[in-house]
Amino acid sequence: MLANVFLLLLSVFAASTAVIMIKASTTHPVVLASLRLFVAALVLLPLFVRDLRRYRGLYTRKHLAGSVLPGLVLAVHLMSWVVGARMTPTANASLIVNLVPLAMPFFLLWLAQEPLTRREALATAVALGGVVLLTASDLSLNPTYFAGDLISFGSMLFYALYMALGRRNRSFPSVWLYLVPLYGVAAVSSMAVALFFVNPIQPYSAREGALILGLGIVPTVIGHSLLNRAMRTFRGQIVSIVNMGQFVFAGLMAYVLWREVPHWPFYVASVLLACSAWMVVSGSLQRSGPADRL
Repeated sequence: MLANVFLLLLSVFAASTAVIMIKASTTHPVVLASLRLFVAALVLLPLFVRDLRRYRGLYTRKHLAGSVLPGLVLAVHLMSWVVGARMTPTANASLIVNLVPLAMPFFLLWLAQEPLTRREALATAVALGGVVLLTASDLSLNPTYFAGDLISFGSMLFYALYMALGRRNRSFPSVWLYLVPLYGVAAVSSMAVALFFVNPIQPYSAREGALILGLGIVPTVIGHSLLNRAMRTFRGQIVSIVNMGQFVFAGLMAYVLWREVPHWPFYVASVLLACSAWMVVSGSLQRSGPADRL
């Protein structure tokens, strides 16, 4: 079980690197979303082929169809998040994206028949209290940002839905049989949208190529894949609370890379999040979850 906790924390750290690379890239955001997903699908394709042979007869067309909706949802989330985040202040976007644990219980109850426990409800309140404290001083309620806030909120709901679908689809023979088609569907649909805005077939510099590969491998292959694996081994709300730790890792990386010194609310919010994560994870450590072969 401790190994599963470590992999969950690793997934959160890996996913938090996305914002660093997205900021550094000059590629059109929709094209960037598509290319990172193509990279992820291609990198993981050998594992898909391996498990297709390993679980021959157990993996059906119904399983393949089960990856389509999550793939479309992920594509909509990745595209809308970039658009919404650019239309509203950073504090607004940060607050909205960290509302996932508030929306997740409704999706989990609907899709996985998994009700919220008292411990999870208390931990959610503690974590969200930290996020509100972190963003309150910079939060802007200016009507000018309403459209951006609304798009960001919709993107957050799509992300919560995407994760809840991962919980519902935990019965797949292996996580790779679920994820590789999912990434492929998300990549193709994102590229189809990108064609309306820009020609994706163009020369990319070595720097942009490295950023695209980095986005495909670190926050997608490692981050998203391990988050989906965690949805198979932990209760969904536990994953959504721990996943809020992305802002902690992103803040630390911003300090190391750009010497952006966090204000005092960052440290208080980090402590509150750590406490909330410990509350739910410690309860889970008392029970052994099902193993998931990689």
